[in-house]
Amino acid sequence: MADNIALNLGSLRSDMSITMHTHHAARLWFGRRKTEESGQSSHTIIGMPRFITLMDQMKNAAAQNDPYADHWLIRMEERLEAARAEIQALAQQIDDLLKKVPPAISIAENLNVQPVRLPLFIGCQLGYIGVYLLTEYDTLARRILLAHHTALIGRKLMEQMLDRGAHEIRSCYGLAQQYRHAGVTRDDIAANNARARDAIEKYGQLPQDVLEGTVRSSYAPALPQLRGGSDTATELGAGDSVLEQSAAAELEDEPNGA
Repeated sequence: MADNIALNLGSLRSDMSITMHTHHAARLWFGRRKTEESGQSSHTIIGMPRFITLMDQMKNAAAQNDPYADHWLIRMEERLEAARAEIQALAQQIDDLLKKVPPAISIAENLNVQPVRLPLFIGCQLGYIGVYLLTEYDTLARRILLAHHTALIGRKLMEQMLDRGAHEIRSCYGLAQQYRHAGVTRDDIAANNARARDAIEKYGQLPQDVLEGTVRSSYAPALPQLRGGSDTATELGAGDSVLEQSAAAELEDEPNGA
């Protein structure tokens, strides 16, 4: 009888926000607009909101069976992982330095008395990883500044370490900016139709394992041919929440009887 009851459930929501304590992290969040001042020009640097939008676009295209978007998700996951590894290595260096403070001296965390808090609206897991990366850099920057303030490192090393960490995030932004929507599916490629030929001419050939869908990002959405076959799957529209979409995908991936 319960199966016949239509539940009038709304969408799942979760309030999320990010808190940043350093100007270094805040600048990376907001990016920089192109300027023309005193005969000198600066290039535009995208911020985290634009990066998140690009990650969402890649995921949405991959969900439509676009192999080029799948390839981009792989590239972005690899680049984000490499950036996190570099920032964590820098953090370990600073942790080792801070351990040199004499035990008789107690130093509390250096937190901003008026941090920046911003809401988060993210639809792609790689967007979250980008935000995690930025928060890790914010923590790193605080500890680098603390190490300099307490005479554990000089100004030159402080600036070098801050720049190295920021470079990792900007490199993720730079790679994401190169993404272009190919507008093809694996069916187009198999049929070698006009859309496929145009995409191959513009963006080149893809690795065979990417075309076959055997190598994909850990966070890639389920391919269309793998969706909709489960009795437990729930049909969701484009307007449903990310949490609902993720839950439905997990249900569809489970074997029957699990």
